[in-house]
Amino acid sequence: MDAVDDPNAKLTVRQATKIYRTASGDLVAIDRCNLDVRAREIVSIVGPSGCGKTTLLWSMSGLHGLTAGEVRLDGKPITGPNPEIGMVFQDANLLPWRNLDSNIAFPFEIKGGKPDRAWVDHLMHRVGLDGFGAKMPRELSGGMQQRAALVRALSFKPSVLLMDEPFGALDSFTREEMNRLVEEIWMETPTTIVLITHSIEEAVFLSDRVVVMSPRPGRVASIHPVPFPRPRSIEIMTTREVFDLMTTIKLEIVGERKSLSAPKPAAPPSAALDRAAS
Repeated sequence: MDAVDDPNAKLTVRQATKIYRTASGDLVAIDRCNLDVRAREIVSIVGPSGCGKTTLLWSMSGLHGLTAGEVRLDGKPITGPNPEIGMVFQDANLLPWRNLDSNIAFPFEIKGGKPDRAWVDHLMHRVGLDGFGAKMPRELSGGMQQRAALVRALSFKPSVLLMDEPFGALDSFTREEMNRLVEEIWMETPTTIVLITHSIEEAVFLSDRVVVMSPRPGRVASIHPVPFPRPRSIEIMTTREVFDLMTTIKLEIVGERKSLSAPKPAAPPSAALDRAAS
């Protein structure tokens, strides 16, 4: 999709292309992606497996360089890891030999600073981890570990939070609980969020807009506004309007996937005869 710069954009992606060089040949993961993410917006990116969602997110973080194009934060090109950008991964990635408090403090140790203890305590309270600071990761459930990873990512007050399928391994109840928690914390902070997810329901519940990517090489195929008021309730997810939006997005993704595997129509008999005669 072509794009014109949005004056309210926090993140700007322009002509983003990533090619991986492999022994069997070049692999184009994303191709000329254009996207604006506005300040204090939650945007989810969905699409068929292998379409380059995570590649695009990692490019936004500065952890993966692009082959062509650029990503800008507040108008300035991102050329590497940026202190204004926090990230929550698919796994909590807590260091197993450190307790929870030490895990949260670890990024500050690398940077040579100290966490804002009052802010960390507030976040720990908000995610329901009061009193768990001395616990080791093995003593925490999967949901609690992801809550800790969320605290760690927000502890240095990033203006952008990137989330790469962070709740995919959780059971449905815990996942819904985490979605509500993310929305609540987001409503209390000036943070801009970009979320990669395979769950269309999660994308619609959390997002202001849902971006659908095409099959590889990934491009932005469409963008769907989510007009439902906040805070969102579980009840709103049962309404006809939400169901219709989720169905539209799902059919678009499935349709894109089918288009790749659909058999090509047979040539008309006359064309086949012409080829045989040549």
